[in-house]
Amino acid sequence: MNAIEHILTPWSASWWGWTMFLLLLCGIASEFMQPGVISQAHRSLLSHNDRTYKDAPRNLYGQLLVTLFRTGTIAMGINLCVYSGGELSFTAYAAVIGAIFGTMLLKRICNGLLGYTFMLSQRSAPVYEQYGDLTTICACLLYPAILVAVHLGSIHAVRWICAAVAVLFLVVWTYRVGRTYACSPAALLYIALYIGTLEILPMGGLLYLSSIMITTL
Repeated sequence: MNAIEHILTPWSASWWGWTMFLLLLCGIASEFMQPGVISQAHRSLLSHNDRTYKDAPRNLYGQLLVTLFRTGTIAMGINLCVYSGGELSFTAYAAVIGAIFGTMLLKRICNGLLGYTFMLSQRSAPVYEQYGDLTTICACLLYPAILVAVHLGSIHAVRWICAAVAVLFLVVWTYRVGRTYACSPAALLYIALYIGTLEILPMGGLLYLSSIMITTL
């Protein structure tokens, strides 16, 4: 047995299992502290009205925990997606989480500038609030999918899963934004420009930055 060379996988890192377990605890605790934060997120995107989970009790700790759950899960998916060999570093994982928070902050500032520049009405505000709903749903789908792919021992399965979740996010978000703003052919062009510059481009930049951090840290 000592002569056999064992393959080093990203989930063989000692911190990987504990991190996934803590992320699961964050998701469960957020639902206990703020009942409906996850279940109503699903209903808000499936409903015909532009509603969010505002009727769920507001709780600062619940919001923080669900943010940690979805950010940590998405960061784990990105780490496994761009993994190219060797030991997966917790420092790189933490750096990807920081990059996600930085990207979300930048996008929030850009959305605020767009709303101020084009004087978007208050009726479109729930659409931006549903961005959190959609990322929560993506994290809920990504978390068990990562566990299944790890059980299968296939890094390629992880990459296909992450790509499918990203495509699902773009399709649903394009539909939600288009349903609110698509009032003319010109508006469709603006929506396509918005999705390309504030969604697809940041995704590509985040993957590129993550690949650099994982290989250097």
